[in-house]
Amino acid sequence: MNTVASTVGKFVWHEQVSSDPKQAQDFYTQLFRWDTEVFKPGELDYTMISSGGQSHGGFSKALEGAPPPHWLSHVRVENLAETIEKAKGAGGKLAAGPFEMAEVGRIAILTDPQGAFISAYQPEGEGPAAQGVFVWDELGTTDADEAQRFYGEVFGWTTTDMGSEYGGYRIFNRGAGDENGVAGLMALPDDSVPPHWQPYVAVDDPDATTAKAKELGGGALLEPTDVPKVGRLAVLRDPQGATFGIIRPDPAS
Repeated sequence: MNTVASTVGKFVWHEQVSSDPKQAQDFYTQLFRWDTEVFKPGELDYTMISSGGQSHGGFSKALEGAPPPHWLSHVRVENLAETIEKAKGAGGKLAAGPFEMAEVGRIAILTDPQGAFISAYQPEGEGPAAQGVFVWDELGTTDADEAQRFYGEVFGWTTTDMGSEYGGYRIFNRGAGDENGVAGLMALPDDSVPPHWQPYVAVDDPDATTAKAKELGGGALLEPTDVPKVGRLAVLRDPQGATFGIIRPDPAS
């Protein structure tokens, strides 16, 4: 299989961005029992999330002017310069970058028209393709129709509406005929929470994980709940305020 072709348009990396990466590392490694590995020790000192012998993301120190602590999701693209221009043309903005990172590739942080942050990533070489830890990404937005248009223009994603029984929840697909989906799209109930992307981590026991997160100083924005044909999920907040989801997928989904 062509690894590049199989991952373009998918989320391939996730990082918690905050002013205190060590605090974030301590929380998440205790919560999920992740291992860590330092990339370029003594030079970059970037701590990566390691599980199952693969790297899945990392803990990054926020740049000046960055939003409050959050999870940043990275989408693989073939041509970063073209992606940036598409984003600008579709009403988005270049929030930071593009950055050239030796042995990693080129990265640009974008904001969509509603203000949600997302990263476009053109790896050097094959790049990461690890799966199994971060199993889903979800956009909560104030204008689902505009978000659908924007991401369609920028990444070529199409959408599938799950219907009224799921509150109009939509699935982003990499293109026509791709039924696996790469992310979710939902309208926020009010403007108390700004538009944002958040990842979901697969867990065996959402209830126990939620209880553990609270013990470690986090909290629950959505207590564990069952969603038919999807699984049992919860939305949590780490001690620094970054939100993320956990899910035990429905075996039949």
